[in-house]
Formats: sequence, C-alpha cells, structure tokens
Amino acid sequence: MPYVNIKVTPENLTAEKKQTLMREVTELLRRELGKNPETTIVVIDEVDTDNWGIAGESVSNRRARS
Repeated sequence: MPYVNIKVTPENLTAEKKQTLMREVTELLRRELGKNPETTIVVIDEVDTDNWGIAGESVSNRRARS
C-alpha cells in the first residue's frame, strides 16, 4: 500500500491540479512499480510560504526580495 505525501506551496494549486497530481502519481506507481491503484494513497499538504524556509529564511521573504 504506497503512501505518497506531496508538500507544496498553494499558489496556482486548483482543485483540478490536485486531482491531476493524485491521478498521475497513482498511475506512475502502477506503471513503474506495479502498485495497485486501489491501495495507493496520495496526500497533498499545502504549506504557506511563511511556513516554508530555505537557508533560514521564509519563502515569502525570499520571493519579496526577488
């Protein structure tokens, strides 16, 4: 029973895009590893850019500088 956890920032992440991610990841595991889609779990966690840090700085701050 594969369990896949995708963590992304929520910009431009629509319900349709989430559905596509779930479907395509499930298909990838079926095709490449022979995993049963009926027992494949995909969870998408949306992490606010204030709560995602790179090199000690939030993504929000890094993007504001760019």
